Amino acid sequence: MSLSPVEGVALAEIESPGDGDERRDKEFVGRSPGQLALARLRRDRTALVSGALLVFFVLVALAVPLIEALYGVGPKEQFQSRLDGYGMPLGYAGGVTGDHWFGLEPGLGRDIFIRMVHGLRTSLFIAFAAAVLTAVIGVTLGTLAGYLGGWLDSVINWITDLTLAMPFLIIALALMPTVALRFYGQREAVPAYFQIGVLIAIFALFGWTSTARLVRGQIIALREREFVEAARASGAGLGHMLFRQLLPNVWAPILVAFSLAVPQYITSEAALSFIGVGLTDETPSFGRMIYRSLDYLQTDPSYVFFPGITIFALVFAFNLFGDALRDALDPKSSR
Repeated sequence: MSLSPVEGVALAEIESPGDGDERRDKEFVGRSPGQLALARLRRDRTALVSGALLVFFVLVALAVPLIEALYGVGPKEQFQSRLDGYGMPLGYAGGVTGDHWFGLEPGLGRDIFIRMVHGLRTSLFIAFAAAVLTAVIGVTLGTLAGYLGGWLDSVINWITDLTLAMPFLIIALALMPTVALRFYGQREAVPAYFQIGVLIAIFALFGWTSTARLVRGQIIALREREFVEAARASGAGLGHMLFRQLLPNVWAPILVAFSLAVPQYITSEAALSFIGVGLTDETPSFGRMIYRSLDYLQTDPSYVFFPGITIFALVFAFNLFGDALRDALDPKSSR
């Protein structure tokens, strides 16, 4: 009897001893591949620490309205009275006080902490929305191309190659202002939701290719397996073949690709905002905050330190968790 790859992974974990540790083997008996992966994650300290940090960031992003109400300061409020004659915050470390935990922005006097909290929510929303869209598009096109093959596979591969040949940064630099001028005049203020939507669309337009190629390769490797042939011989339809036979056996690489795409979109959004084609200064963003802080590196280093260390920790935690997740889902991993 032929087993699917998912069943084979579970069986391999049960049958293969790990350095003579019989107790560990007994713990894995009868568990699904998802439960086995979760058990590996629980034993990985890197996964636990990075996962806890990610949960903290997500909770902070979700609790922005509550944090703003308790903090008592809005992201657009200015405290000019707490700046000196040169526009620099009064006090130590950029004006850090009990009322302003991370100090104030030089020049405008806006609270850095509350703008970072809003910027965290914006970055995570854009990254997760773009990652979901790219995963849906990539999985759909990759599955159809890999299973059906023929002219459809050729067309999808041609579109993939064409998309990969386009320089992302140049296209983004051209699309952002062009789309904004198409719907809004030169003197009109572009709403934040419109800028966010355009960024997500641009990321989805260019980001689906890697997922599509990954899924296509996995589907091609699976479509000639015995369990697929048996389902096809029994008269299973296209939907059953795709969603019941093939996709359940490729969810692991899709999940890993998704976890690694999120930090990529976080840094891409910050980079585009940094060079002035992403979000404007009215919308709290790590990229804009870091850009404005460059003029104050010597006089107010805390201004660049707080947003810089936050986005570094966020992206670093995502990358560490993605690597740990990949190891946990790989039955051949030594970790």
